[in-house]
Amino acid sequence: MKKAIQFGAGNIGRGFIGAVLSEAGYHVVFADVNMEIVDRINRDGTYTVHVLDVDRHDIRISDISAVNSGGEEIVSEIVTAEIITTAVGLRILQYIAPAIAKGIAARRAAGEEAPLNIIACENGIRATSQLKEHVYSHLTAEDASWADTHVGFVDCSVDRIVPPVRSENPIDVVVEEFYEWNVEEKSFVGPAPHIKGMNLADNLLAYIERKLFTLNTGHAITAYLGAMKGIPTIDKSIADPQIEGIVRSAMQESGMALVRKFGFDKDAHFAYIDKIIGRFRNPYLNDDVTRVGREPLRKLSASDRLIKPLMTAAEYGLPYDSLLLGVGAALHFDNPDDPQSVELQKMIAADGVAGTIVKVAGLEAGSPVVGEIVQAYDRVVEIIG
Repeated sequence: MKKAIQFGAGNIGRGFIGAVLSEAGYHVVFADVNMEIVDRINRDGTYTVHVLDVDRHDIRISDISAVNSGGEEIVSEIVTAEIITTAVGLRILQYIAPAIAKGIAARRAAGEEAPLNIIACENGIRATSQLKEHVYSHLTAEDASWADTHVGFVDCSVDRIVPPVRSENPIDVVVEEFYEWNVEEKSFVGPAPHIKGMNLADNLLAYIERKLFTLNTGHAITAYLGAMKGIPTIDKSIADPQIEGIVRSAMQESGMALVRKFGFDKDAHFAYIDKIIGRFRNPYLNDDVTRVGREPLRKLSASDRLIKPLMTAAEYGLPYDSLLLGVGAALHFDNPDDPQSVELQKMIAADGVAGTIVKVAGLEAGSPVVGEIVQAYDRVVEIIG
């Protein structure tokens, strides 16, 4: 029996990665701290993925089980697993690392020679490499040396919109039809598995930044502009012609940066932008702008979806006016239920826009782009109202 462990039994874990692995013939063990979900998975042994798009259909997922990711049982599961995947969020990787390290040590102690490959399926650049650092900090020198040859840490890029839609069955999940899972083939220990739905890539950074600069950039700007206009969902926001125009322009600006950096075909990439905007229009997902816009401090950081494409465009001497408006809109995001949004607004009140963006994005104080962001912060209010 092929076995995979999916850390994170939330909507993405169940609706995307866990579902792909299950359909590829793996027994999927979900590891999570939410015991209500863990117990329900173990009780039912199955759940349904509802694909809500132009083509609406259901996928029944079975041959699954679940364990408490903070308990001892996860260690024995790791000993006999072939693949570990995660969908927990970048900030949580450090908290699951001790359990993975214990599992690696237990594999070595058990004399397990089969390769184990670990793939962190998170919204971030080289998330698996970040997880590896956390895991190795909990390994002895001997276990780390053993892991070097027996455990692969495989970076990837993932793309699927999975909104938090409540179903009658709490473990059923709603997803869009489209998805991409690109993994770095050279990082596998042993032969890379051939899994339907997993694309083995030789230039992963291009895939990572294509997704970050396109889906993530456009999604975030749609959310922030929609929030400014009091529009509740992504599909209704992108239906606003003014918002759609800014979002499309921002994605084209980031797209031209990708064309210059990676040699993408411009026409093909602009067609990809059209496809992404079409995904935003999906009314069945009913995706809330407050969900998509959450954690603005992270999204305004130097390596994330707003500042990085802007600075990349600037590096190549390309226009970035609409990306500036996206950053300005993000700085206006004011959601009292989101701790990062609350902190952001406190920072702006205390340090001003310029001081805040310098701290959050790591930009140089007094640099021209900081001044442009300050202007965009005011200008987006004039444009959007």
